[in-house]
Amino acid sequence: MNDCIFCKIINGEIPSKKIYEDDKVVAIMDVNPVVDGHVLIIPKEHYEDFNALDDEITTHIHNVAKKLIPELMKKLGATALTQTVNYGDSQVVKHFHLHLLPNYSIKKAEKSVEEVYEILK
Repeated sequence: MNDCIFCKIINGEIPSKKIYEDDKVVAIMDVNPVVDGHVLIIPKEHYEDFNALDDEITTHIHNVAKKLIPELMKKLGATALTQTVNYGDSQVVKHFHLHLLPNYSIKKAEKSVEEVYEILK
């Protein structure tokens, strides 16, 4: 998709803070984090939303999340973590992505994306 910001990130046209990558997905720091350590898991193939995903990529995304969640929580001292997917009008970027949101008793982001990236990389 020519104008998709996530496709441009995946293709290396726009820089990102990658904390994980394999042949199917990339996990990057959200540039507008809700909390410290806000990570997005994005499939490399363009899927507009949750309903467009096939079972294989859905399973793969969740397996990557299962791998990253304990690491995020340990390195950032989070007590919990929320996974969320926006759908419909709440989906700002029309390329499926899973949000990983470390929970620190519901406090707002305090560190810069760069600071958290340095901890996680």
